[in-house]
Amino acid sequence: MADKVLMKGNEALAEAAIQAGCRHYFGYPITPQTEVAAYMAKRMPKIGGCFLQAESEIAAINMVYGVASAGKRVMTSSSSPGISLKEEGISYLAGADLPAFIVNVQRGGPGLGGIQPSQSDYFQSTRGGGHGDYHIIVLAPSSVQEMADLTVKGFDLADEYRMPAMVLADGTMGQMMEPVTMGNYQPKTVEKPWAVTGTKMQRPHNIVNSLYLNPEELERTNFERYARYAVIEQKEAMYESFLMEDADICVTAFGIAARVSRNAVLAARAEGFKVGLLRPITLWPFPKAPFAEAADRVSAFISVELSMGQMIEDVELATRCKRPVYLCNRTGGMIPSPEQVLAKIKEIAGGLK
Repeated sequence: MADKVLMKGNEALAEAAIQAGCRHYFGYPITPQTEVAAYMAKRMPKIGGCFLQAESEIAAINMVYGVASAGKRVMTSSSSPGISLKEEGISYLAGADLPAFIVNVQRGGPGLGGIQPSQSDYFQSTRGGGHGDYHIIVLAPSSVQEMADLTVKGFDLADEYRMPAMVLADGTMGQMMEPVTMGNYQPKTVEKPWAVTGTKMQRPHNIVNSLYLNPEELERTNFERYARYAVIEQKEAMYESFLMEDADICVTAFGIAARVSRNAVLAARAEGFKVGLLRPITLWPFPKAPFAEAADRVSAFISVELSMGQMIEDVELATRCKRPVYLCNRTGGMIPSPEQVLAKIKEIAGGLK
C-alpha cells in the first residue's frame, strides 16, 4: 500500500488526475484553485503531457472540447466566475456527448464576490449551467482524500457515460492540507470508437458535433440522452449515512459543511438528541432514495449550506415535502460553526416537542 503524504486539496486532485491518465490540462489562474494549474504546469512536462495556460477561460474550455473529441482524457479547472465563462463550452461538450473532467473550487458570489469558500454554485452545476436540456455528473468531496478519489471516479464516469463530470469543491477543500494516499488507483479503460483520431482509410469518418438543424433529430437525441441520465440516476448516486439508524432529525450537508455538521451531530448525540447525517457525495445524480426513506422515519431535516439555500430544494424534492426542511447557513465566504449547527438542531428539536 502506498504511504500517506501531506498534500493540499488542489494538489491532491491534480496528482490524482495524472494518475487517472490525464495528459492534457488547459486552464486559467483564479483563486482559490490556482494550485491545480500550478501543479499541472510543474508535472505535465515531466511526464510527456500538455499544460497550456490559455488566454481566457473560454479558450481553455474549447481546447478541452478538441482533445475530448480525440478521445483523450482531458481536464480544466477554475473557480466560480471562471466556470461561468466556461458554461457555453460545457454545453457544447454535453451536446456532443464528449467526456471531459472539470473542477470548480468555489468562491463567494455573485459577480466577483470574494475569494473565500462558498457552495453557491450548486444550482449552476446540478442544473447543467449552460443552455439546453442537459446534466453533468457532479461530485462533492469532503476531504483531501476524496478530492483525489473522486477525481479518478469523475474521469471514469465521464468516459463510461460520454458526458462531462465535475468535482464541485468549496474553497476550503482546495486549500486545506491533510494526509492522503496516492498510487493505488486503477482507472477504467473505455473504448472510444466515436473519437476523431484519423481513419487511416480503415473506417468511416467520425463527426463530433452538437448542431442539429432537424428538430425531430434534436428531439430524438435529447430523449436518448435523458434515457442515459436515468440509468446514471439509478446506478451512480453516492452518499454517506452517519448515525441515521434511530435518528429523529436528519442533518444534510456536503463539502466542508458536512465536516462541521458531523461534529455538531456528535455533540447533539452527547446531549441526548437523536440526530443523524446524510451526506450527498454525488450532487447530480442527487441520492434521492435515502432521503425518501429517511422522510418516513425522521421528523425534520436541516440543510447546512455555504449559500442562501440551494441544496435544500433537492432535499425537499427527494422527500416530496413529507417533512419540514430547515436551512442553517452562512454565506459570503463564512463557514457555519459546529456550535451554530448544534443550536439549530436544538431549536428544531424544541419545536418538535
